[in-house]
Amino acid sequence: MDPADLDHCRAAIRTGSLSFHAASKLLPNRVRDPALALYAFCRLADDAVDEGTDKAGAVLSLGERLDRVYRGQPRNTPADRAFAAVVETHEMPRTLPEALLEGLAWDATGYRPQSFSQVLDYSARVASAVGAMMCVLMGVRDAERLARACDLGLAMQLTNIARDVGEDARAGRLYLPADWLDEAGIDPAAFLADPRPTPRVLALVARLVRDSERFYARSEPGIMALPLDCRPGIFAARHVYAAIGHDLARHGFDSITRRAHTTKGTKLRLLALSGLRSALSLVAPMPATLHAPAAPEVAFLVQAAARRGGQSGRSETLLEVLGQLRARDLQRRAEGAVDQGQGAPM
Repeated sequence: MDPADLDHCRAAIRTGSLSFHAASKLLPNRVRDPALALYAFCRLADDAVDEGTDKAGAVLSLGERLDRVYRGQPRNTPADRAFAAVVETHEMPRTLPEALLEGLAWDATGYRPQSFSQVLDYSARVASAVGAMMCVLMGVRDAERLARACDLGLAMQLTNIARDVGEDARAGRLYLPADWLDEAGIDPAAFLADPRPTPRVLALVARLVRDSERFYARSEPGIMALPLDCRPGIFAARHVYAAIGHDLARHGFDSITRRAHTTKGTKLRLLALSGLRSALSLVAPMPATLHAPAAPEVAFLVQAAARRGGQSGRSETLLEVLGQLRARDLQRRAEGAVDQGQGAPM
């Protein structure tokens, strides 16, 4: 990997993902450098979809970039070149970044989960896929540790969703499952029109945080079983993200009028705790939950990451959603052309 490309990725993560930047300092160089390239590519892709006005175009462009990466002809940008080097060096299964692509495509189509399982389906793609790719970078390919890494991804994304309920609502997004809203007597349209921290809404945020804690706990045996030099960094990611949920709890689970965060002092304390937990893992008994089966929503990631290489075809669901986005993009372009024609002088 070109050192200049890596420097670019490092700068992107320093400003775009503070939690990962803090945790990555505890990873060994052999994992940290490719992880920076991986996270930079994923972060820039997510930002293009989340913050841009042409979400369909951004997803389609990302799909084209992935095609070029797996053909060995990456786009001539630092993030793409660095990610292509990671794919080649570590034999990254294509299913993993394409799962992330599918999750971003769901975002672009205005995905609304109907059940908690569908929240996990989404979380598997936008977060657990990254956890599985991190395992690949560490040389971890067995199903048990991969399943626990995917649990950590689920936990982190549930934390993200809980933290961003208000911010998402003001942007027209809603990731709380529809059946939870229905049980609580919350009208989704009314909440999106005027998001407020009512007791019923706060109870749902609290429920998400509790579910995230369950997956954080399930992930821990997998962290304890990682290569020794990788454990501090992954323990740090686990604790720094979980601390966001703790901050939500301290403020009554209000993620509507405020954004939960962790202070620099808290991060430093958690980094120290992570080093201690890594050392203790050498003598602590291994919990039996290491051997728990993968959550159904992440099983396809575990199976893919256990294989080397990656020229597998795109899934039917990904092809379907990309087809929807292409149709939407073509319609938008056609409408734009008509508008320009109507505005032209006769």
